[in-house]
Amino acid sequence: QLNGVLAQYEELEQRLCDPAVLADQKEYTRLAKEHARQGELATAAREYISLSDQLASAKDELKNESDPELKELAQEEISDIEGKLPQLEEDIKFMLLPADPNDEKDIIVEIRGGAGGDEANIFAGDLFRMYERFAESKKWKVEVIDASPSDMGGFKEISFKMLGDRVYSSMKFESGVHRVQRVPKTESQGRIHTSTATVAVLPEMDAVEVHIDPKDLQIDTYRSSGAGGQHVNKTDSDRLISCGSLAS
Repeated sequence: QLNGVLAQYEELEQRLCDPAVLADQKEYTRLAKEHARQGELATAAREYISLSDQLASAKDELKNESDPELKELAQEEISDIEGKLPQLEEDIKFMLLPADPNDEKDIIVEIRGGAGGDEANIFAGDLFRMYERFAESKKWKVEVIDASPSDMGGFKEISFKMLGDRVYSSMKFESGVHRVQRVPKTESQGRIHTSTATVAVLPEMDAVEVHIDPKDLQIDTYRSSGAGGQHVNKTDSDRLISCGSLAS
């Protein structure tokens, strides 16, 4: 199975050098991301195969070697390799699990203050700044789409994009209700408050081209029937356009 993984990885490398792929920017980007994603697995597969070959060789030496010192060295090598293989095997099994098709995509994040009034909005602002710093550490880009600041600080709600390498893979489990218990800035008596904020993480969808055949359009024109400008002037002011293929 690992030899098959390496063969697939080598095929990806060859396709990335194909002039037809180089001319198609969208296909090249897709293959480049797939190549990067498979790189860690390919490295682990090569290491596993190499260690397995070394283990087999060391066991043969142990059987055939008569020198006690060389037999001891062979046994040490066997023990060292057998200590590495189980963890490496578990890592490879994890890498072989089917990937979420959205893992490579950029995301749109929406944060809203929940229960807790002004403190919830402050908490929403804290979450946004936390995600900003996390994005900086991953060398991702953050673009604010829309924001409604709160009077006491933070945000009533804020929407932003996060763009980079495998963003959805790292952020998808952030969706849900987040809760904090602390003495808020808005509390003068030192009491602990519980505040919540909701986080929605959505993978950015690919652009889709929609082609509408004019024959599928039904255009209905309406005119005012009362005594007034539109009726007197015979002006067609309202039109309803519907598409049968989209409706179906």
